Amino acid sequence: MILLLVSLMVLLLIGVPIAYSLGLSGLVYFLIMQPGLIGVLPQRVLSGMDLYTMIALPLFILMGLVMNASGITARLIDFCLMLVGRFPGGLGHVNISTSMIFGGISGSSVSDTASVGSAMIPEMARKGYSVETASGITVASSTMGMIIPPSVPMVIYAVTAQQSIGTMFMASLVPGLLIGLLMMGIIALMAGRQGYPRAHAGLNPQQRRQVIQRAVLALLIPLFVVGAVVGGVATATESAALGVGYALFLALVVFKSLKLRELPALFRSAVMTSATVMIIIAMSQLYVWILSMEQIPQLLAGFLGGLDLTPILLLLVIAAAVLLIGTFIDVTPAILLITPVVLPVLALANISPVQFGVLLISGLAIGLVTPPVGMCLNVCSSITGLSIGRIFRGALPFLLANLLVMLLVIAFPAITLWPLTLFS
Repeated sequence: MILLLVSLMVLLLIGVPIAYSLGLSGLVYFLIMQPGLIGVLPQRVLSGMDLYTMIALPLFILMGLVMNASGITARLIDFCLMLVGRFPGGLGHVNISTSMIFGGISGSSVSDTASVGSAMIPEMARKGYSVETASGITVASSTMGMIIPPSVPMVIYAVTAQQSIGTMFMASLVPGLLIGLLMMGIIALMAGRQGYPRAHAGLNPQQRRQVIQRAVLALLIPLFVVGAVVGGVATATESAALGVGYALFLALVVFKSLKLRELPALFRSAVMTSATVMIIIAMSQLYVWILSMEQIPQLLAGFLGGLDLTPILLLLVIAAAVLLIGTFIDVTPAILLITPVVLPVLALANISPVQFGVLLISGLAIGLVTPPVGMCLNVCSSITGLSIGRIFRGALPFLLANLLVMLLVIAFPAITLWPLTLFS
């Protein structure tokens, strides 16, 4: 066990990508500790990817790419401007509400940062916001992209934890929306102190009608995709395929903002992004299988069980570990490493894996906005030219919303579980 962990840490410290660090660490373990089982290695790697539900992953990624390329962001911003632009700190509210809606389309926080940040940060700077604050709002609100369904990380967790993807989508909806509402509350407080202006005085009925007409078809996408899963009309994989078809129909036929010649590049990007994730999944499944063979989850469960912690205290300890791990490890490998180790512990404490899944994704979302890894920080830095340290300082007040929602999920499991009763 020590060999497995030490080899992984050494490989990560010298800069080997996480997927290959996991694979090489597993190979070292087999060569030294279990040479007779070396033939199992390729079987475990392949079985880690041989899952029908994983087809949903590249499809959700492709759907987000199509909507990004079709100019959907501008339509969403106009719609949110109509809804909340007239309030003090209007552009801050627009930024957050756009991220809430965009998160229900792209399923990716990094895509959210790139798309919304490119449009909103320069405009907010022109209206009196510091670039640091505008950047902080953008990266913090983008964390909702991997919480509000459909969510790519939530799909990965559901597959790893053997939970229904539709169930996880429903469970994460309320926490994701709560984060956005709390962030808007923080903006309202800051607007009073900093004097942030309204974005506009309001729109007349004709202008509102035009904005709604431009945005309504795009706003139907999350309802279309998530509703198909929750309503039992389609599986997550089938709904992802339907979502891609609908997105292509809007982009090519209705909006006419995407050309056929642009599709190969989008397909290539979706394939490359999916392949990156799948390699990590394959290698991590090998690593997780070794941990199971060494009975590490059982040992950890026994240790924590011996501490006699209440469910709330146990989840607080796990949440602290998730925040720490998320600071140094990207979302996908963190999900794949943490989930199989922690689930046996939760089973002994009668804690729902659905509740834990929402807690896990919410905690890892914060990791996207914390140095040194912080993928959203790096994307925003490339847009604005600011250091990731300054962007993180701008995001700190808004990350309080994420932390508060994590505590609410721990203290009140019904936040994640009650939506499930509506469709049971």
